[in-house]
Amino acid sequence: MDYNEILTAARGLVGPYCKACPVCNGRACGNMMPGPGSKLPGNTAARNFDKWQDIFVNMDTLCPVSEPNTDFELFGKHFKAPVFVAPLGAVNMHYGDKHNDISYNRILIKAAAEYGICALTGDGVDPTVMENAAVDIDAAGGIGIPTIKPWNREFVFEKLTKLKEKNVFAAAMDVDGAGLPFLKAMNPNAGSKSVAELSEIIAFAEKPFIVKGIMTPKGALKAVEAGASAIVVSNHGGRVQGCTPATAEVLPQIADAVGGKVKIFVDGGIRSGVDVFKALALGADAVLIGRPVVPFIYAAGAEGLKVYMDRIVSQLRDTMTMCGTPTLSDIGRDNVFIAK
Repeated sequence: MDYNEILTAARGLVGPYCKACPVCNGRACGNMMPGPGSKLPGNTAARNFDKWQDIFVNMDTLCPVSEPNTDFELFGKHFKAPVFVAPLGAVNMHYGDKHNDISYNRILIKAAAEYGICALTGDGVDPTVMENAAVDIDAAGGIGIPTIKPWNREFVFEKLTKLKEKNVFAAAMDVDGAGLPFLKAMNPNAGSKSVAELSEIIAFAEKPFIVKGIMTPKGALKAVEAGASAIVVSNHGGRVQGCTPATAEVLPQIADAVGGKVKIFVDGGIRSGVDVFKALALGADAVLIGRPVVPFIYAAGAEGLKVYMDRIVSQLRDTMTMCGTPTLSDIGRDNVFIAK
């Protein structure tokens, strides 16, 4: 099946929150909680999308003919493109009962690794979700990144101990999930982490550690201080805290503050290879894409992921060619124009 055929098929398989829209822009699902949509006032996911559309690329074809190279390296591993799959959880609740987190992750992890990229997997109240993801990542040669919720210390360490038993090349924590109700209900407390607490977690992990949920330069520098290997500029799509800036709006100042000390991913509203190019130009090393991937997995499994990623990578390569940037390191802020 081609891209449009898969998307059409997905509309009969996902729901009630996700509509498998032609463009995943956060509008049809706004204020639908739980689910893909944003928390009241329901504008954050849409704002993430819209702000990438306010950024334009500067063409430059007065340059030598060259084949664009999208190769990306992270923590000693080589990938086909700087496009990873964002972590998602409770997919059966949010997207439909064809899959649960375990079956979804099993397809996603293997398909992403075979494609030459990497999937981050979600976490939730069922501990077997992360445990099964670690098994599937191990089977995929370690290519996958389990993302742990900011549980209390005891539960985080318990999860990290299980990860150490498997071949998992990196771990992550989505601190932007700190306001989730099931975390607030824990005793002892879970949720927000101090620099000291995060530092202890990262040291205990004993592997490259990604901190997801950074939205300010101050927050980025705290993550660097704690020992993070990479950060993800992310606002959780507005599902925990509404009325936040778009990730595209805060990325440049965060990149400036970090100054290359850690790798930077950006998540939220990136829906094309052109958007990936814009993100790299504004200071990201790579991007995460989450919600649009789900309908493609639901409708066509591994083939769905391949079709989706082929479209993104092809668009990125075409944009690199038209902007005179044959390698990822050639992409800079002079390659984009931001509308006022």
